[in-house]
Amino acid sequence: MKINLQRKYNPWTWIPSLYFIEGIPYIVVMTVSVVMYKRLGISNAEIALYTSWLYLPWVIKPLWSPVIDVFKTKRFWIITMQLLLGGAFAGVAFTLPLSNFFQYSLAFFWLMAFCSATNDIATDGFYMLGLSENKQAFFVGIRSTFYRLAMITGQGLIVILAGVLEEKLGVSPEKRVVTAWMITIGALAVLLTIAAVYHNFILPKPVEDQPATGKNHNFFKEFVNTFKSFFQKDNIIAAIAFLLLFRFGEAQLAKIASLFLLDSTVQGGLAISTKELGLVYGTIGVAFLTLGGIVGGIVASRNGMKYWLWWMMLALNVPNIIYVFLSYFQPQSLWIIGTSVALEQLGYGFGFTAYMLFMIYIADGKYKTAHFSIATAFMALGMMLPGMFSGWLQELIGYYYFFIWVVIAGIPGFIAANFIKIKSEFGKNKLKLNEP
Repeated sequence: MKINLQRKYNPWTWIPSLYFIEGIPYIVVMTVSVVMYKRLGISNAEIALYTSWLYLPWVIKPLWSPVIDVFKTKRFWIITMQLLLGGAFAGVAFTLPLSNFFQYSLAFFWLMAFCSATNDIATDGFYMLGLSENKQAFFVGIRSTFYRLAMITGQGLIVILAGVLEEKLGVSPEKRVVTAWMITIGALAVLLTIAAVYHNFILPKPVEDQPATGKNHNFFKEFVNTFKSFFQKDNIIAAIAFLLLFRFGEAQLAKIASLFLLDSTVQGGLAISTKELGLVYGTIGVAFLTLGGIVGGIVASRNGMKYWLWWMMLALNVPNIIYVFLSYFQPQSLWIIGTSVALEQLGYGFGFTAYMLFMIYIADGKYKTAHFSIATAFMALGMMLPGMFSGWLQELIGYYYFFIWVVIAGIPGFIAANFIKIKSEFGKNKLKLNEP
């Protein structure tokens, strides 16, 4: 008689931690790095250019995602990537006191970006293997919630911690900022290392979590067919143009907004502290971004995406005028600044719903999961390319005229929207959205 000695794993012990840890490196690479480099004296042009390049791993993620299926298990990839992420965080922390810290820390951010994108693939795949279908449905909201908490922790609490340390550390003023960020990033290195050890013990070991080698002799043929079928979809040129241009203005604003809030009033900024930035942009802003996404999902489920498309595009682009107001009047009231950021992020969250729905729409078909991954690659490319020149443009024309340009840059998205085709019933009462 055989006795089943397989250990039972409670999903509550690993789903929250897995998705919280998934979100931390992404938000640090994309957002916190911008704040850190600004506080360390790097120019806006260099920050925008080089941190935008860090989107590249998410752009090309569909090209190497099959490697994770073929080699080793998803569990192996998760633990290995989290250990490497811990090392990458430590690398950033230890290079900050060096004279060439920008180049060295960027190299570690590159490692962090590739490991984070790989961890994303492995985590989402493991989620489907480690849970039954009914538990997958139950925990989809839990995973989204903890990913959101990671966003608030990264943009909010981590930045606030660095800001508090900048003010309180008992070292010379010229060393205070560097030391504050060394401690903050070093703490994240410890967190990721602890997470890797914890997940090594707590993650289940599903029987289905095995390398795909030998299971499918037509693997690479199917891989090619996945991409081929995506680019053979009806109206695909218009769809790709929409994916790239929908956030053309917002992509530039997202890269410059925190730099504007931190910059001195002489430079045209609002001169808020690092701690205040973490509160205003990273906590209040993310909260209203989330609220906007929730409201967008609710209304889209009632009338469908086609009905709401133009309203959502207006909601995403029109509030950018708020930054024109802020750059012209340069208010010093944190209440006015916080309210302005909250309104802009509320519109962004509401408007981004249309983008998420369109990616789901364009991915529908035989290779639904793979095609959605390709759509997200175009989403990342649509953020990467405009972000690269945004800092240079801002330094050339100043914050006020840059934000006017951002408003104008929303127009190409409206033009592209004229050419996409959407069924009127799509999105009504049957779709649950992922996080923006």
